[in-house]
Amino acid sequence: MEITGFGLSVLAAAGGVAFLHTILGPDHYLPFIVLARARSWSTTKTLVVTAICGLGHVASSIALGGLGVVFGVAVARIEGVEGGRGDLAAWALVAFGLAYALWGIRHALRSSKGIETHLHHGHVHLHTHGDADHDHTNGMGSNLTFWALFLIFVLGPCEPLIPLFVLPASRGDWGLAAATAAVFTAVTLVTMVGLTAVAIKGAKQLRLGRLERWSHTLAGSVIAASGLAILFLGL
Repeated sequence: MEITGFGLSVLAAAGGVAFLHTILGPDHYLPFIVLARARSWSTTKTLVVTAICGLGHVASSIALGGLGVVFGVAVARIEGVEGGRGDLAAWALVAFGLAYALWGIRHALRSSKGIETHLHHGHVHLHTHGDADHDHTNGMGSNLTFWALFLIFVLGPCEPLIPLFVLPASRGDWGLAAATAAVFTAVTLVTMVGLTAVAIKGAKQLRLGRLERWSHTLAGSVIAASGLAILFLGL
């Protein structure tokens, strides 16, 4: 594929817009940072989860944009669908955050009564202080947390990508459209993973003292606040 001046402009715009879209949207990194801190995820696991969710986030918009071009749907209509998806994803993020915060309150209250919770093979188990045996009771396990985040990110749109992707595709230049999508995806993932990596290093050093048992509640509250920021502040 020969890159023209027009092509370079589109690719440069894709990279710049992807960076700004990611860094200005707290939902792209805050959920991973607070969950990594609350759930004691390793750095590797946190970054892998971040990358997978980011990939699903961009891929769903690329698929929608591609289908829109193939079936001759106007950009304005595609963006309208993306906007609706965005509101739905933001409310889903709020709901997930509130549910996680409520589970965190339950977790903290049980801890205060001498009932400890810990992760074991992807599930939360309960036991009392000093007990060798404990109940294997499913809680807000890692698998559920991951899939909830992943589905929310797949549902959430990359609205700025649509016009950049559709422009060359509508002109029949699918090579440039694919390159635009690749640049947007790469910059989004690198920014998401980079911001998360830097932040969790500091977050893991944070000592909450007596508030430590409320870390899950704090994490859920931050996630819910991220969703509200999208809805009411347009972030």
